[in-house]
Order: sequence, then C-alpha cells, then structure tokens
Amino acid sequence: MTFLLLASAIIIILISFNVKRQKKIKALKEDAFWAREHRANSVRRKSLDGLNYISIPLENFPTHVLQQDEVVSECIELLESLTSQKIVNLTGYSNTDLKLEYGTANITLLSEYDQNYTLLVRTLQKWADVLIETGYMEEASVLMEYAVSIGTDVSRTYYELAKYWDYQGEREQIRRLKKQAEAIRSSNGRIIRRHLDAEYPDFRL
Repeated sequence: MTFLLLASAIIIILISFNVKRQKKIKALKEDAFWAREHRANSVRRKSLDGLNYISIPLENFPTHVLQQDEVVSECIELLESLTSQKIVNLTGYSNTDLKLEYGTANITLLSEYDQNYTLLVRTLQKWADVLIETGYMEEASVLMEYAVSIGTDVSRTYYELAKYWDYQGEREQIRRLKKQAEAIRSSNGRIIRRHLDAEYPDFRL
C-alpha cells in the first residue's frame, strides 16, 4: 500500500513538472513570436524587383484539347486573366517572414502575389484532372510538369504525374519529383515525399 502511495506521488510530481515545463516552453515561444513580430513591423519598405516572378506560358499548354468543355474553358480564361497579374510563389513564408524581408508596407502586395500563385497551381490541376478523366494524360502531364517546375505543393499534381511516368516506364522521373518535393517549404512537401517513397520505394534518394 505504501509503495502504491509513493508511486502515485511520484507520478503526480512528474506530471506537475511536465505541465509546468510545457507552459514555460509555450510562454517562451510566444515571447519569441511577438518579439519577432514587433521587429518585423518596424522594417521599412524594400524593393520587390528581386522577387522570382512567374510567367504563364499559355502558348505551350494544350488549349486546343476539349475547348468546348465548360471546366476547361473556365480554367483557360482564369489563366489568361492571370497572365497580366504579378505572381510569386511564397508558399511556406509567414506574414512575419515577409515583413522582415520586404517591409510591412509591402505585405498587401505580397499577399496578392501569393494568392495569384495559389489560384494558378490549383487551376492547373483542375484543368489537368479533366484531361486525365477523359484520357488525355499526356496533355495533362504538360500542365502538371509546369506546376511542379514553379514549386506547387498540390499533392495530387505529384501523385498523378508519378503515375504517368510509371506507366510510361520513365521511373527515373519519379526520383526527380521526389527531389522537387523536398524543396517545398510547406508541410505538404514532407507528405508528398513520404507518399512517393511508399509508392515507389525503388527510387529513394
């Protein structure tokens, strides 16, 4: 009985110690976050000329396929409208990161550029999905290859492209996809990489 009481007391002490430790860690993280945010808010506007702006090579896309399809037509129109917009892949960067790098005054513009990027990669996969469903896998691969080249973190793009290369016997291309997934800054990159490793274990990096 005495042993059980002693064991219970030790467990309670350990739990209490761990709770306090976690609270302290959380408080330190919050302090660090707000200190960084305060520093970011004082950064002056910087030039955006050095950003990696993305252009859309619409002339290289299979716009001649399924022209009458409503979804395809909508995707093409969206991409045409984006060609006149500024597009930058800022996936994985927080607002604080962006303010520290480019200044608080640029955050609205940068958010707009990033939203354009998100719309671009989602539209490319939406278009590719229609082509895949109707048997135009080669044409769909053109869209998905471009999306991967600009750093998309849309997981379906990598999975469908891997299936295509596997079917074509071009499995070395899967190794390339894994490398490109490693460069993704968002958490999706790790998910994509784990999926590809599980599906294609012969081509681990």
